[in-house]
Amino acid sequence: MARARLDSSIQRHVVDGFDFPLGVYPVEDVRPIEGYTLNFESADSMGYDSVAERELDGLEDDGPGETAGDDAPDEDGDGPTEGGGGGGGGARSGRRGVGDERAGDEVGGAGGDGEAESWGQWPDRYVFDINIRASRVEHLCRMLWTLLPGRVYPILDVMGNDAYREIDPYIAYDLVGLERFLDGVRRFRGWLFEDGTVGFGAMSEEPFAYVFVDEHKIVTVRVDASRKEQVERVLAAFDLKEVEKIAGADAAVHEHRGVLDPDADSLDALSHEEIVEEVRDRWGLTLNVDPMSNPDEHGAELGVTAWRCVVRVFDEHGGVRYAEVLLTAPHLQAAGDLAIAALAQLDPALNPQTPRDDQEPSDYDVLWADRLDDDDLRTALGDRSVQLDKTHGSTIAARWMG
Repeated sequence: MARARLDSSIQRHVVDGFDFPLGVYPVEDVRPIEGYTLNFESADSMGYDSVAERELDGLEDDGPGETAGDDAPDEDGDGPTEGGGGGGGGARSGRRGVGDERAGDEVGGAGGDGEAESWGQWPDRYVFDINIRASRVEHLCRMLWTLLPGRVYPILDVMGNDAYREIDPYIAYDLVGLERFLDGVRRFRGWLFEDGTVGFGAMSEEPFAYVFVDEHKIVTVRVDASRKEQVERVLAAFDLKEVEKIAGADAAVHEHRGVLDPDADSLDALSHEEIVEEVRDRWGLTLNVDPMSNPDEHGAELGVTAWRCVVRVFDEHGGVRYAEVLLTAPHLQAAGDLAIAALAQLDPALNPQTPRDDQEPSDYDVLWADRLDDDDLRTALGDRSVQLDKTHGSTIAARWMG
């Protein structure tokens, strides 16, 4: 079975006995502080709507409270890492990171002031932000998964290739069996718990519970008041105490890196993109952004932009092919429609206008849809990029991959 093979040449960073994740490490002096912070987040007076009763799309977490590293510069010196989020993501009280934007118009983050605008409203809840050394994160999570019921909404946040969005936020819109979620965690455990470009977790609404491991491998737990003591007992079992601030890699200037072996070329070694594809399929994840708008990371509308789309095509025998399509489009929905329509240029049998008797039964979905900036276009098109018409959506080029 194909798996994630880690790069054995990466040296783990250790400070005062605290071992950092392989994929996140400080580049200046820092004194790690293990433990947890505890804050209360109140429900909005509008009340609580279940996922089943609303359409999810996006949310920003600017919740009360703070934890270590709120004002610490990131690797670029401009402050802590900012990211998009996945459906309920890894937002931590008073700070931002992978998973901080979730639900509503861009299903994102988990709580804070923005959540009423999107997820509906979560109930009154306690939020635990937990910092524990890398060698113990997985063991802690195994205990915390017991907070979740038999069916959950998995979450995955990954640093992607979109020129105008750092984080690709994914969430399951339909409940998934907890065992399916845990099976994916077991299979890709090294990647999920060590890689500095990945955050993941799961949440439920009845009963309300939320567990997320962000890209710094800080763990955030949200529960209603009835299970606050249960979480505290788990943390006590790991000798974790409540502290004023926690301090992990993000408490100082730090760097993120992938941890997969770049030289692994055997059939049982998966690439980053292949793992994301499999996890998305396994957990039923959907990219959690508004498909009908086209904003940059600051929310400003970009209008028509260039896109690189990868379409996955299944034939009647279960075979799969991938097509790459370069195009211009005003938003994600239009980009996907144009990418699928472009398949007719590659294979007439996939054209919806082809008589049914001559068509090959196929199923396709847009696996990736990443926006390209001017530098990306010059790399992809060379001198042709300056002649590109961005006044309307159109196909630039299409080809089969591999």
